[in-house]
Order: sequence, then C-alpha cells, then structure tokens
Amino acid sequence: MIQALPIDDAIPDLRAALAAHGRAVLVAPPGAGKTTRVPLALMDMIPGRILMLEPRRLAARAAAERMAATLGEPLGARVGYRIRGEAAPGTRIEVVTEGILTRMIQSDPDLPGIGCVIFDEFHERSLNADLGLALTCEARATLRPDLALLVMSATLDAAPVAALLEDAPVVHSQGRAFPVETRWLDRPLPPGARLVPEAARLIARAEAETRESGGTILAFLPGEGEIARTAALLDGVPAEVVPLFGAMDLAAQRAALSPPGARRRIVLASAIAETSLTIPAVRVVVDGGRARRARFDPASGMSRLVTERASRAEADQRRGRAGRVAPGICYRLWARAEEGAMPAFAPPEITVADLAGLALELAVWGPADLAFLTPPPEGALAEARALLAGLGALDDGGRITPHGRAMAALPLHPRLAHMLLTAGRGAADLAALLAERDPIRGAPADLALRLQAVADPRGYADRHPWPADRATIERIRAEGRRLRRMVPDGPPMPPAAMAALAYPDRIGLRRRGEAPRFVLSGGKGAALAEGDPLGAARLIVATDLDGDLREARVRIGGALDEGDLRALFAGRIETVEAVEWSRREGRVLARRQERLGAVVLSDRALDAPDPVAVARAAWDGLRDLGLPWTAGAARLRARIALVDGMPDVSDAALLADPGWLLPHLTGARTAADLKSLDLTEPLKALIGWDGQRRLDEAAPAAFGAPLGRRIPIDYDAETPTIEARLQELFGVTRHPMAGRRPLRIVLLSPGHKPIAVTTDLPGFWAGGYAEVRKDMRGRYPRHPWPEDPAAADPTLRAKPRGT
Repeated sequence: MIQALPIDDAIPDLRAALAAHGRAVLVAPPGAGKTTRVPLALMDMIPGRILMLEPRRLAARAAAERMAATLGEPLGARVGYRIRGEAAPGTRIEVVTEGILTRMIQSDPDLPGIGCVIFDEFHERSLNADLGLALTCEARATLRPDLALLVMSATLDAAPVAALLEDAPVVHSQGRAFPVETRWLDRPLPPGARLVPEAARLIARAEAETRESGGTILAFLPGEGEIARTAALLDGVPAEVVPLFGAMDLAAQRAALSPPGARRRIVLASAIAETSLTIPAVRVVVDGGRARRARFDPASGMSRLVTERASRAEADQRRGRAGRVAPGICYRLWARAEEGAMPAFAPPEITVADLAGLALELAVWGPADLAFLTPPPEGALAEARALLAGLGALDDGGRITPHGRAMAALPLHPRLAHMLLTAGRGAADLAALLAERDPIRGAPADLALRLQAVADPRGYADRHPWPADRATIERIRAEGRRLRRMVPDGPPMPPAAMAALAYPDRIGLRRRGEAPRFVLSGGKGAALAEGDPLGAARLIVATDLDGDLREARVRIGGALDEGDLRALFAGRIETVEAVEWSRREGRVLARRQERLGAVVLSDRALDAPDPVAVARAAWDGLRDLGLPWTAGAARLRARIALVDGMPDVSDAALLADPGWLLPHLTGARTAADLKSLDLTEPLKALIGWDGQRRLDEAAPAAFGAPLGRRIPIDYDAETPTIEARLQELFGVTRHPMAGRRPLRIVLLSPGHKPIAVTTDLPGFWAGGYAEVRKDMRGRYPRHPWPEDPAAADPTLRAKPRGT
C-alpha cells in the first residue's frame, strides 16, 4: 500500500492545470512529497518521457531510487536517472541534474521523445536551472508547443515564475507537516564568536534536551570543513555522528540516508540536505544560520567562496525538515531579534556567479533573446565573453567558433575545456584535478604535488607528509579516465604550461623584493605564503586564488618555464615602447618591453623615445605632482578667472585635459623639470590673442601710475588691489579701474607702510587725506604734504636735507 502524502490533495488540480494549459507552477512545503509523487502521478497523462531536473547529483539519484521502489521496479526500468559519469536510463521518467538538460536541448532543441520537463527545487535558483528554463521556454515557444512544463518549489515567489511561463496557473499544496517548535538563542552571539565551537555546543545541547523523545538530529553547516571540525568537537556526545555533503563518495552518502540503528544519529549536513533528500527519522534540526556561496568578481576574473548569513527562506526550509515525520524542534544559532536583518531569499546564482559557461551556452544557442527570470548582469556577461574570445571560443563578431562548440560539448568549465582540447589526453588528469577541490590540505602551493598524488597515491604518501584525501583522489582519477576518452592525443607539455592555457590571465611574474609577490598577466596582484618553495620561481601560473580583491593569495600554482610560455603565447606577446612616468623614481622612463598582458618578459632602455609620448608621460607626472604656480602665472590665472567667457582655469579643469600644456612638456623628464615650469606662456596660448586683448581690457595686469611706473595689480585678493606711495598719486582725480571694477588702493607712507585704503581716491583727497596729512607731516617733514593733493604734481622725491 502506497503511503498517503500531503501533495496528493493538490495532484488533481495540477493535472487539470497541465491538461488545460500545458504549463504550471507548483508550490508545496518541505516534506509534502512533490519530488517523488508528482512525476509518478503524471505518467498516465504525459505522452513521451518525463524529464525531472534536480540541483544535485545525490538528490537526483535518491529521487529516482525512491520512485522506482514505489513502483516495485529496479532502477532503469520505467524510472531512471542520469548524472555526470553515471546513468541508469528510464523509459518513462528520467531524473537528471540541471546541466544535463542544457546538453540535451543544445543537441536536439525540440527534445524528441520528451513530453514534460519538471524543474524541481527551483527556489535554489542555480545558474543551470535558470538557463535550462530559459532554453526550454524558447524551445516550447518555437518548436514544441505541446511540451508540458512544470516548475516546483517549496519556498518560491511564484508570481514572477508564473508570469515568465505566460501566466501559468499556480497550484498550492498546503501540506500536513507536523508542528515544529523553534528555539532561538537568548541573545546574539558576541562579536568574533566562531561558528564551529558555537554550533557544536548548540548541537550537544539539543541532543541532551531531546534525548528522551529521540529521533535523528539534522544539523546544517556551511561546508565540509565546518562539518569535519564540528564532528571532532562532538566526540563525547552519546550519538552516532554522520557527515553528509556533496563531495562524499556514494557509499558514505548512502550511509547518511539509511535508517538509523539503535544508537541515536546526528547528521552534520551542508545545504545538500535542505530539500528533496529524505533523511530518515529527523525530529530535531539545528541550524547554524550560515550558507556558502560562490561570488565572482568580473574585474579580477576570480571566484571565491564566501560564508554569509542564510536567508529567511533557507531557514524556513531547514526548519521544515524537523516536522516531516512527527512534531519536532528547530534550534537556531541566532537570537529571534536578528531575523529582521536576514535577507528574504538567497541571491540567484546568475547575479553572483562566473558567467563564462553561460556565455558559451548562449553563443552555442545562437542569436535569440532568451527570457530569463533574472537577466544576467551585463558587466559580468561582457567579461565572460572577453574570456571566451581570448580562449578562441568566439570570433571577432562574438559568434561561436568550431573550437567553442567543441569546448561546450565537454563537461568542464570553458577554461579547462580549452586546455583539454589544446593539450589533448595528457591534460585529462589535470583538468579533473582543477575541477575538483584541493585533495591535499596544508601542503605548499605547488601543482606538481597534487598531480603526483593523483598519478601515484601510494608513492605520494611514502614521500610527502601532507595527507591526501583518498575519496577526492579517486574521484579525480575516475574523471580523468572519462575525460581521456573524449579527446585525442596532443603534444607533450609540462603541467604548468597546460595550466597556462586555461588561465592565460593568471600567469604571474615575480615582483622585485624579498616577498613572494607577483603581478598577474590580467593586471591583478597575487602573493604566495612566506616560505613557500614556489615563491622562488620567476614565472608561475596560478590555478587557484582566494579571490582577495586587493592582492589574491595563490593557493595552488605551478612554476612556468619562459620558453614554454613564449611557445604557447607567441601570438599574444607584444613588443611595445613604454614611455611612462615613474612615481618611485620621479622621472619619465622610456623602455622597450615584451609584454604578455601586464607581465613584462623583457625590458631595456629606449634611447630615442617619441617626443609626444615623453610629453604625455610628463603630463602624468604633473598630475601626480600638481601644477607649479609661479607668482606671475598665478596672477595671470587670477585675471583670467575674473573675465566672463574665458576658459575654466581651476586646477581640476586644467588637469582634466593635457592639450593646452603638452607642447610645452617635450623637454621635461624629471620632477625638477616639472616643478620649474612657468605656466604663463601656456596660459596665454590657452586663451589666444583675442583672449589676451580682452583680458588686458577687462583685467589689466598693471596700473600705469602718473610717473610712468607700472604697478602690478593683485588679483588674488577679494578685490583687485594695488599698493602705491601716496605722493605718487598726487594729481589723480579719477579713481583707477581694472576694467569695469574700481581698484582697491593701499596708500603707503614714504616708509612703505600702509596708511590708508580706498576705492574712491577723489573722495579720499577731499576727506580722509586731511587727517593723514596732519599725522604724516611730523613724521616725514622732508616729503610734500600739499593742502590740495588733487592739484599737486606726483612725486617720489623728498626735499634735500637742510631745505
């Protein structure tokens, strides 16, 4: 007798929606049974095979096994599965991982023999699922209007998906999950608290508090490392501690999914356990509140795994695992007040991931405006296409090349596919190694160590102290054997040279100095740990970087021979005449260089550099040092700034465009040259002859005193100002002007001390002068102090002594 499941109540509505519209969205809570019940319920109404997509290999295999058991049949009869490197085809239902659909639809866009495509657990929003849905919708719209399409999820905002599927009906299953009590921390963890010890304490507490009620404890942790460290801390807990994560071998995964024995079980799981996997007898969930995601920086071309707060949707999904078989309890490693700061949903992978694979698949599909639920970011997509062009997958017009089609046919990242196609079978183990996590922990960065462990695990163990993970090594070896069957032999090539084919932007040249720091051909910086033997190499290729945006840490890399590098990239190595300003040396340096991207392979002095290039390099130096303002040039700039219609002569404006100064920089090579520049003539050239004429009229450089002396006008003051001895201005009856503005006149005593300031000289003669005359006659009796200065002759002379 088949056990009743909560999803059963929604199946009639789902069948009706698919019969009427050919498409639907099903929202059902965790544990409702949608994964294993819905495909079976549709078999009798769907002509052709039902293809169901799962986000993970373990979930795909487990779902197929469960459905086959429900039918009382072996795998590969009516129900089967297909994952990377493993398959048991079914005649009516086939469960596949999401990337398999992409390969199927790229090979046969009309999906012959397929009657329905089901996207399970779509809320995870993987890149492959988003692409698969876009491709399936396009195929349905253009080639297969009869193709049924169903999107299923537990925690999904269904409205946007339904809209993408041309207003598909949404079917809800209410489910009949048992109640789950939620227990939060009394207060937030203190700053700096470490996840693993805190999670271990909470798991031990949960085990103690629920020991009488029993049931399996399912604890969620970010990844394998945290799972292993937490398991070690739980050594004294009276329970069987079992890990569960995607990279485990099949036997270990089956052990975690098998019914527990007499001893209580604690399953320490990654996000793999959030959704369609059935873990028996779970009554307690411990949620560490963290999720591990890949983040890609298109500017550096590097991805890195980051551990961040789980979303509220992920927390709800995890909590639901405690109420599938009986009332349960969920322990959360955060305080209730913190939930408001948690994001509602995890970001779709398409917004944060490396899009090289997506860009390659879009190029294979051809020019079509695919409808994505979340469009890929344009910047990241452009960077991905630039990488593909550099790998020879796209031509100058962005179209797929034959090499690109061959790359897309391989189950590898485009970088590794290019390497395998170019180097041939000899690169198979290396491709498998680079596609996996590092099989050796704590070892130096040398790529050769990893390849030794793959080629000869026993010999490696005898020669080296760093343990290699046996399961990972066996997966690499098996995948290497599979990849060798896919490509022909190629030219013999050292491993680092092969790796450089995959990572042409991560070829590193050692910088000067003691520290093992490198400049990468893509323009970024990288560093090795102090004391790492690879740090002595002049050239390396970095195959694994931590993604630090300032200076990435090289986790794995290989020493690269320059001869191999030149042979591989002869067409990309450029000879350039580099004329640049050196901030360190404070001068223009002119060099002839051979460059591969930012890596300078050879560098020698250039005897006769292009004068224009020298001037431009000097301009860069000037921007670094700042404009040198002499007193005369500063006065000229101040005059220009006062006149309407003149160019902007602020520092910011002048440094924004080098054109006005380049002709005057051809002889400048050093910081001293630049600091001694007189900007007067360049400024005059900037405003031109007509501008100089208007400037002299509106803001003259000097005032012509009655005795013929040219008195400079100070335009730096708030009002244009001159300083003159009082006797020098006798007889001036009209106030001096600077264009249309009255000058501010500082009148000086015979001893050149200020005695009065005026902007109305005739008014001063008639008024304030009398007080000044009374005060000054006694101090300077030999100088004239006429009663009527407006009628007196100007003078700079004093009376002879004794007169």
